[in-house]
Amino acid sequence: MISKLLFLVGVGFLFVTPVKTQSTEGDWKTIQGTWIPVAFEVGGVKLPEEAFKDAKLVMTDGQYTYQNDHGTYKLMAGEKPKGMDVTGIEGPNQGKTFPAIYELRGDTLRICYDLAGKTRPTEFATQAGTRQFLASYKRAKS
Repeated sequence: MISKLLFLVGVGFLFVTPVKTQSTEGDWKTIQGTWIPVAFEVGGVKLPEEAFKDAKLVMTDGQYTYQNDHGTYKLMAGEKPKGMDVTGIEGPNQGKTFPAIYELRGDTLRICYDLAGKTRPTEFATQAGTRQFLASYKRAKS
């Protein structure tokens, strides 16, 4: 009985683990590239387009650059919603880590960060009185 149970658990891992790995690898490849901001919202307030008009986000091999901010990102595609940790290396966010969630749909990327650096958001929305930041991007056309 125990050997059958261990076999079933082992077979279960064979089916679960590759799916999680494929999702992470798929997102890892898909998220790389240049992204153009289309909407920003902080603490329940939408920012005017002028705030990000000429900006771009470049994500390559676990590193990001946004204007004068450079750092790393780590994807956790197996979480629901999908998680991301963003850590600043140079610029205004140097030494800070922001827990975030992300969503990739075709050429659209949404990321919701906790700028307080305390808790990972649970939805793609911001609330007044919080330091949550929701960013929506479109993939740059080559």
